[in-house]
Amino acid sequence: MTEPEDPTDGPSEPEAPDDATESAPESATESKEATLPAAAAPDYEGPRRRARREREERRTAQARATAIETARRDAKRRASGKEQDDTKRLGRGAVRGLKVLMWSALMSVIVVGLGLLLYFTPVMAARNFVVTGLGSVTQDEVTNAVAVPPGTPLLQVDTDAVAERVAAIRRVASARVQREYPSTLRITVVERVPVVVRDYPDGPHLFDRDGVDFAIAPPPQGVPYLDTEHPGPDDPPTKAALQVMTSLRPEVAAQVARVAAPSVAAVTLQLTDGRLVVWGTTDRTEEKAVKLGALLTQPGQTYDVSSPDLPTVK
Repeated sequence: MTEPEDPTDGPSEPEAPDDATESAPESATESKEATLPAAAAPDYEGPRRRARREREERRTAQARATAIETARRDAKRRASGKEQDDTKRLGRGAVRGLKVLMWSALMSVIVVGLGLLLYFTPVMAARNFVVTGLGSVTQDEVTNAVAVPPGTPLLQVDTDAVAERVAAIRRVASARVQREYPSTLRITVVERVPVVVRDYPDGPHLFDRDGVDFAIAPPPQGVPYLDTEHPGPDDPPTKAALQVMTSLRPEVAAQVARVAAPSVAAVTLQLTDGRLVVWGTTDRTEEKAVKLGALLTQPGQTYDVSSPDLPTVK
């Protein structure tokens, strides 16, 4: 059964479409914009424009955050990879260092073992003695002074002590001893050279440039006689006479028959032809030797170079 309609109810109004509802504000907005001044209209921002702007800002912020996160992850990944490479490199360095240490220890053991073998066994022992520089000294004199039993390991030979024993020979000025593996000792001898000679009751004594009386023997030709009161390596007049003799040129020294030094300030030279050289002190010895070489070309009997600034010939 149909209910009667309420007379109070008026006729129903048709519903407005949704688009019309949404278009109303826009129409109102547009109307408002239309009523704004022309200079202010471009600066006005409506709800839609604001919504679009906010959406764009959100997208930009999200993209920036994503880029920052990606960069952070990449940086972390690179840092982790570098640290891993450093760890690998450190590991390789440690292994290399350990190998070097092991090889060094092995070489040290080998060297020590070889040294002990050579020091305590006759594998490399002294069996041969080579002596050089001999003149008046004989091979037997040097060998006896060496005093190293054959078969002694070379490393046990004190070369300095052997050299001192050889240098103790009167005619030897110095000696050098060297090991030559596998089984040789080389002794190099420097003999004393006579510079002057002095007569003694037991015969002529030979003196070297240091004033050492090293032999009793006939003097070699051309060695002058020494005329001092107490000849020896510690006697000042002897030292003065020898200093003069060693400063002369060879052609002048060969003409000297006798050198006299009653004091350090009165050195004289007598030549083989009888001429006399007054030397005086040992001051400016080298200069006097040069002047004397020039003066001897002039005729005369006495050549005075005691004052090298005013040398004279008489």
